Amino acid sequence: METLSIFHPAKKIYRFTTLVFISLIAFGSYFAYDSIGAISPSLVEALGEGRDIIGSFYTAYGIAAIFSVFIGGLLVDRFGVRISSICFSTIVAAGVALVAFSDNTNIIWIGRFILGIGAEPLYVAMNVMIARWFKGKELAFAFSLSLVFMRLGTIFSFNSGEAIARYFGRYQATLIAALVLCGFSLLINFVYNLLDKRGEKILKIKSESADEGFSFSDVKKFKPSFWYVSLLCVTFYSAIFPFTALSTDFFVEKWGIMRSVEASGGFFSQVFANFLRPFDTAGGITSIPIVTSMVISPFVGLLVDKIGRRTTMMIIGSILIIPAHLLMGLTDLYPVIPMIILGVSFVLIPAAMWPSIPLLVKKSRTGTAFGLMTTVQLVGLAAFPLLNGILRDMTESYTASMIMFASLGFLGLIFALLLKRSDRKDGGILERPDKKN
Repeated sequence: METLSIFHPAKKIYRFTTLVFISLIAFGSYFAYDSIGAISPSLVEALGEGRDIIGSFYTAYGIAAIFSVFIGGLLVDRFGVRISSICFSTIVAAGVALVAFSDNTNIIWIGRFILGIGAEPLYVAMNVMIARWFKGKELAFAFSLSLVFMRLGTIFSFNSGEAIARYFGRYQATLIAALVLCGFSLLINFVYNLLDKRGEKILKIKSESADEGFSFSDVKKFKPSFWYVSLLCVTFYSAIFPFTALSTDFFVEKWGIMRSVEASGGFFSQVFANFLRPFDTAGGITSIPIVTSMVISPFVGLLVDKIGRRTTMMIIGSILIIPAHLLMGLTDLYPVIPMIILGVSFVLIPAAMWPSIPLLVKKSRTGTAFGLMTTVQLVGLAAFPLLNGILRDMTESYTASMIMFASLGFLGLIFALLLKRSDRKDGGILERPDKKN
């Protein structure tokens, strides 16, 4: 009988199987997003452009995402995650295809723009998926575990991008690999849809789409704590991803770190040789914060569910950003240690920040809240990659950029402290453990 099935939707194994599929929906887009940064030295040489061209490709993504992600959140609340996420995944694949099959900078820019239209609303939909299945049931752990799977795309991108390009003799090979992985993620999305539809039917779960129409008065009712989390979100991610957009070039230029490991053998032998020596390649060092977060995030997520202390963790994470960037910008210390420090920050803030949103808004507006917060975040992700490239070309070093990123960490610390004060006035909901743990 269905009610006695080991794989019944009410059982934990069903929830976590669903979580795996949710997380893999973003694997391809994560790889695609960072593929430009992963091969930035080769791409700059092949296109005959300055470093600012790499920043502009990230800016194209960010501009598109700013205008699409909030609308995407509204669409998720209106039509539900199943229909919305399939549409978003399809748009992602279309944008990546344009990037993969063109060496024209204008076409690449347009492809990245289309990628931004689809990818960020897709992540909003995924956040709603997780909240739908895990609110009150290991929510922070689920968010942290999903980040592990999603960031595998970033790990593979930075550690294999240059190796793939070198093996096939052209940088487009890495971008074609990104397209293949986006196709894989689209198929995974269809599997999730089947699992979610089955669970909704058996458990008689009410659709996550809102019954009432959207009103901007709903946004006005969001607590100050929500806005402080959103402002922290923009400063935090602006200090991370715009930095990694050109960090491989930074490490090659300042420390002379090699782009990829020289290895013999077949394609897979050459690609995975880079994974065995992550501290010796520019891409490997760039991926250190991602690897750190993948290893530690699930444990921090469990800790958040058990003890709460979300604002405290966001404060600590904001503090760590400052010395991490200053050490790389102002000293010759080999960047492994500063990147590990940055990795700890990359664990603490997301593990506490994203699970906070379902606690601050009502269920029917979760998609809108995630979309609005991501929109604010993307303002920074659109501006700072380009500014990073411009500063590098103007000063002929990355020192000014690293001071800029450290300053963002300081601003994030201010917002985290304001969040703690605001949350205290609201009864300390973010500092409390998950109510069902």
